[in-house]
Amino acid sequence: MRRPVVIVTRPEPDASRFADAARRAGLEPALSPAMRIVFRPGAPDLAGVGAIAFTSANGVRAFAAAAAIPPETPVFAVGPASAEAARDAGFADVAAAGGDVAALARMIGEARQAGRIAGAVLHACGSDRAGDLVAALAQAGAPARRAVLYEARANEGLAPAAIEALEGARAGAPGPWVALFSPRTARLFLDQVRAAGMEDRLAAARAACLSGAVAEAAGAARWREIAVAPAPTAETMIALMAQAL
Repeated sequence: MRRPVVIVTRPEPDASRFADAARRAGLEPALSPAMRIVFRPGAPDLAGVGAIAFTSANGVRAFAAAAAIPPETPVFAVGPASAEAARDAGFADVAAAGGDVAALARMIGEARQAGRIAGAVLHACGSDRAGDLVAALAQAGAPARRAVLYEARANEGLAPAAIEALEGARAGAPGPWVALFSPRTARLFLDQVRAAGMEDRLAAARAACLSGAVAEAAGAARWREIAVAPAPTAETMIALMAQAL
């Protein structure tokens, strides 16, 4: 039986990692990153920093590329993927929140009240962000500042593998899955589909979305199905798609 195709829209290097996991789950990945990650030059200012917050694994990689890792500085990560990236980069004190900015802000606020943070929180992030962690921490009375270390730049069009997968989609039969990881990714993918003149093919395709906000952005087009992962992790997204095998 032919493996169901999943179009992977996240940027490298996460696209290839996700593709490997999807393949192990019985899916056939077709890589079509909607954007690419570009690190900004210059090192972040760590003066007065008592903790570092990451809302993506790309933020960790950009930080590691720009500055020496202060291993004992407490790190607060939005979820397990960014926490794993922080540990891999050399941070020793890493805590993971529940997968969204609100949960991360609560965790940091609790750590500050418990005396674990002496100094400002540095949010190492990209130029496009889902949620405003610095503002949320300011409302909680926690000093914080932002260091924009990378940009996620839109790619111009669909990859040939994604075009092939969508060309094979037929109404009335389950078409390919499209794995969408952020509202911006969903919007960019739809822009690319429309530019290729293939929006009608989405009527046979299925969107696997990391969160409700992603599903809302994907809902600007007509799909066969829009499904939301029960938890905001790559693993639950893959399980969601694999259970339909």
